[in-house]
Amino acid sequence: MLNSKHTNKKLSQQKIDAAIKRLERFSKLTDSSMRIPFTQFRVGIDAIIGLVPLVGDAVGVLLSSYVLFEAHRVGASKRIKLKMVINILIDFFGGLIPLFGDFFDAFFKANTRNTTMLKDYLMKQGQVSD
Repeated sequence: MLNSKHTNKKLSQQKIDAAIKRLERFSKLTDSSMRIPFTQFRVGIDAIIGLVPLVGDAVGVLLSSYVLFEAHRVGASKRIKLKMVINILIDFFGGLIPLFGDFFDAFFKANTRNTTMLKDYLMKQGQVSD
């Protein structure tokens, strides 16, 4: 008899597509929801809250963990989740550097990177369409 821990519960295509859409909206909100006036550059709430030393970066990690949670929920591999954690940590530690960190947060966009990585992974697995 198989242990329920090892049984592979395949999510429906509809649930996977819905998760990707949620993550794309979330990534836009956190990484690129606001255009900087007189430029084409966009930032999100992650860069804004990152202006608050340490606390803002810690909140950013909490927000970014949502993408990791969804990746786990849709069955992403350990390798993909590890890459996501690395992106989250790069974003966190890069954001801690005074002044440079504020610009780094605006450019690195960990949530967008992680959402794209998850979507690419799921496409290669044949679990999501473009």
